[in-house]
Amino acid sequence: MTATSDTLPTATRVSDPGMRALYRMENRWQAWLDVEAALARAQAELGIIPAEAAKAIAAKARLELMDRTRIDEGFARTGHTLVPLVWELGRVVGEPHGGWVHWGATTQNITQTGDLLVLRQAHAIILRQIGEILAAMADLAERTADMPMAGRTHGQHAVPATFGYKVAVWIDELLRHVERLQQAAPRLFVAMLGGGAGTFASLGKQGPPVQAGIGRQLGFGTMTVPSRALGDHLAENICILGLLAATCGKIGREVYTLMKTEFGEVEEPVPPGTVGSSTMPQKRNPKLCQDVIAAAAEVRSLVPLALEAMTTEHEADRTTSLMMDSAESRACIATGDMLARLCEIMRGLSVDPKRMRANLDLGGGLIMAEAVMLDLGIAIGRQHAHDVVYDAAQAAFVEGKSFSELLAADNRLTAHMDKNAITKLLDPTAYTGLCADMAREGVTRARDTAATLVKSV
Repeated sequence: MTATSDTLPTATRVSDPGMRALYRMENRWQAWLDVEAALARAQAELGIIPAEAAKAIAAKARLELMDRTRIDEGFARTGHTLVPLVWELGRVVGEPHGGWVHWGATTQNITQTGDLLVLRQAHAIILRQIGEILAAMADLAERTADMPMAGRTHGQHAVPATFGYKVAVWIDELLRHVERLQQAAPRLFVAMLGGGAGTFASLGKQGPPVQAGIGRQLGFGTMTVPSRALGDHLAENICILGLLAATCGKIGREVYTLMKTEFGEVEEPVPPGTVGSSTMPQKRNPKLCQDVIAAAAEVRSLVPLALEAMTTEHEADRTTSLMMDSAESRACIATGDMLARLCEIMRGLSVDPKRMRANLDLGGGLIMAEAVMLDLGIAIGRQHAHDVVYDAAQAAFVEGKSFSELLAADNRLTAHMDKNAITKLLDPTAYTGLCADMAREGVTRARDTAATLVKSV
């Protein structure tokens, strides 16, 4: 079973990080009630409603104080997103203050602002999870900074690298996603109170101060133009989650590939007793990686839906609101599942340096062709050196001959270097560039950011 917004994959032992609880209807209702309470307080500060009414509304804006049967019946009868909840809040507040509930607001003002409260909770979980992943990646990069392996481009051996460098690439990308999430927050977490068409008609000049007051109470900013047709900030969030998912999917696919029998360079954690197949007892399947790849694909698939939801007609359209709500909840839940599994992979990933070295040597030194070419090029020029090494490399590959012996037999090369020099140039561990340096720099950056995220969330 793949990761979806409804059910956790049954094939793994990783628990839900808490996203599903956030997007339970009851949690959303409470967030809407929190906005109603903030609205009442903000209006009382400006003398729009009595202070005693605001106190009464805030005191009663708790879902556990309400009659769930009445709420459910109201939703069944009206088919409206919010009205039955407003009715029930007014009822439990009672006279003489219940009539001030929801004063001057429209449904989307409350639900969108409330759902952003939920999303802020989701962001806290996501940032915490990324921090945990970065901490695990830092440990992984540190112990593999100097571990040589084949660097591959276009699916073929390119030049030597180290596994720690590969992890540093993942760290670098994740750090930018942290920046994106943090930089988007002021644009995303904003209160909306423009009334039916976003014109402030119901509150007039007092509308912007009330909206600002709601924002202060909730720790939000406010919309400059509180139009119900604006959705770019909501879509931006899902686009960022899509970028994060692309990175996680890439990492999951890389581990999946390197875990293949033919590679055998790494293995995701496979606890004792894990069953890979009902019929093939030997199977040690990359279940966590598959979950990550599947969840990441789901998140990315929601980006077009979020962009489509920006195309609201006129001043409001429930169609696009439903689309955006669905994209947000599904993206956050799938992101939580994805990150939980990626964290388990990074914490428990086993690496096999012997297999990495064996794979590095598969080409019999061909992976060092660039090093030979550059060294020879100092004497005869890069292009001439390329031609010499190309002839030897292609003959080695096509005819199955020894690359080193072909080089040693070519007088165009031996006129400038002896056999010992050729042997030295064919050592892949001496040609990993700055891989180890970049890996160790990534360790520092990852740990610094992880520590910051733990403190902030």
